[in-house]
Amino acid sequence: MTLASLPRLAFKVALRLLPWSLAASVVVALAAPDSALGAPGGGGRKTKTPTPTAGPPTATRTPTATIPPTATFTPGPPTATLQPSSSLWISRADVQALPTSGTAWSNVVARADESAGTATVCDQDSNNSVLVLAKALVHVRTGVESYRTAVRQNVMAAIGTEDGSTCRTLALGRELAAYVIAADLVGLSSTEDASFRSWLTDVRTQVLSGDGRSLVSCHEDRPNNWGTMCGASRAAASAYLGDTTDLARTAQVFKGYLGDRASYAGFNYGDDLTWHADSANPRGINPLGAVKEGVSIDGVLPDDMRRGGPFTTGCPTYTGYPWEALQGVLVQAEILARQGYDAWGWQDQAERRAVQYLRSLDQTCGGWWATGDDTFSPWIVNHVYGTTFPTTSPVGVGKIMSFTDWTHDRATRPR
Repeated sequence: MTLASLPRLAFKVALRLLPWSLAASVVVALAAPDSALGAPGGGGRKTKTPTPTAGPPTATRTPTATIPPTATFTPGPPTATLQPSSSLWISRADVQALPTSGTAWSNVVARADESAGTATVCDQDSNNSVLVLAKALVHVRTGVESYRTAVRQNVMAAIGTEDGSTCRTLALGRELAAYVIAADLVGLSSTEDASFRSWLTDVRTQVLSGDGRSLVSCHEDRPNNWGTMCGASRAAASAYLGDTTDLARTAQVFKGYLGDRASYAGFNYGDDLTWHADSANPRGINPLGAVKEGVSIDGVLPDDMRRGGPFTTGCPTYTGYPWEALQGVLVQAEILARQGYDAWGWQDQAERRAVQYLRSLDQTCGGWWATGDDTFSPWIVNHVYGTTFPTTSPVGVGKIMSFTDWTHDRATRPR
């Protein structure tokens, strides 16, 4: 099978200001540096996470919100209270039923046919794990054994790569989940599986030299892109291992991140708390109906929005951190949902509200919608909730996941 590789998705930001009546919310980003908690590590795979820049936003006027926005979509109950599944992300049967034509499929195969490079969980900007996942998907759909062989080789080669002196939990969080899902899809030999399970058991709590944290402590300490990525990979590893005790703890922490402080509230937030609805009781995602100075901040990810600057009632300076954090949030939610947790329904559908906030901000200020390696995210949200957020196909290679225009398209795979 010979397939042409796809061009890289270009990052486009068209800053425009629509009439205020079209806005669903206006928010502002918070830009306190994260040096006290470790470097943010905002690098992407194809496009590095933008570094916050000082100075005022480039909007030509600063609107003042006087009325909280009115929601334009009222969903029914999310279809996330699934029965526990033996598959982590998507079942083999579901993959085998997906189409083998069209842009999305061509993208999966093109990526699967690329050289994946060197297997690693130490390079936060590596594409290897997601390209290995592409090989796993194509193997399951076509039965071509060479793809499975490549998956098995790369998964085994990733073991132990976290031992370098510069390895940080952000890299482990970004990279591990796709290896685990790929292994789950293709199946390892009994010897390989035993080695992989032993490694997964230990790597979750291994303290990495680069930042002095483990995957677990990163998840339970960092209420931002670091913690969401670590949580997604923790969920994948524990689900693969059948570790129901750690899955329950993962779900407890995740529910706390979404805003249920009674579930968990042990996060270490940045110094700038101006994006929070209640700075005395901070949350990973602001609660339903949150308003500040007349501006809706419902669905804001405060510890990531602060990377662009403190709260303001005008158009915020762009920062890519909220979308990166959502990559980890959405992968974590889907894995937990497939294990029987109502992760998509918790806290008034916090994940949907977070995406709606960014959509409203994009409609008001321009340049805030998902691009590049974030384009896989809206597909998942639409698949879960039945929303119609704008999507792009083919999707880019994400930091932790991709190919959701093929795996999570409601038109070809109903929820």
